[in-house]
Amino acid sequence: MRVLMADDERVLADMVAEGLRRLSMAVDVVYDGDSALERLAVNRYDVAVLDRDMPGQTGDDVCRWIAGSGTGTRVLLLTAAAGIRQRVEGLGLGADDYLTKPFAFAELAARLQALSRRSTPALPPVLEQDGIVLDVTRHTASRDGLVLSLSPKEYAVLHVLMRAAGRVVSAEDLLEQAWDEHTDPFTNTVRTTVMTLRRKLGDPPVIHTLPRVGYRLGA
Repeated sequence: MRVLMADDERVLADMVAEGLRRLSMAVDVVYDGDSALERLAVNRYDVAVLDRDMPGQTGDDVCRWIAGSGTGTRVLLLTAAAGIRQRVEGLGLGADDYLTKPFAFAELAARLQALSRRSTPALPPVLEQDGIVLDVTRHTASRDGLVLSLSPKEYAVLHVLMRAAGRVVSAEDLLEQAWDEHTDPFTNTVRTTVMTLRRKLGDPPVIHTLPRVGYRLGA
């Protein structure tokens, strides 16, 4: 899952982003609405977490832009305003969910995971293929009943490949969906991560490399 975190409370935004990265999410962080719009114009995000009261373009402005863009990005609004009127107003802007500050990180993470499943077609919280079971809610993976010890990026790559359901995924798509904007696109990080993931999944091999095309998961 790729997430845009936009909040002018820098310490909060950075702490949330670090926590989400430990859950294998790729997170870009900005601290104002103008920067959020710039990122949204060039990157595809599964979910945008927007503080409503940012300087410049507000979170409300960014939410309106996303709602009219047709990108399919889900929106979770964050705000200190906890009244019913404010929540109704925020949802009326086109937001998919609304969370008031202060909030528990576990709840924010669970809401983001729920929003990411609202794709077309909808994806279940537990993905299964070729003996591999990926439980997105619990952030666990196993193969043939054996628990896999995966790094956050290995887990993210496996998630992307399982979501593709046997379709080929290019290295560029893996880079966009599993890494954030600070990753050098000219490194071999995708190839290295796929190699270590393939080794941890064991035999028989289930990740296949199609030269100059990408990767596919399937027996």
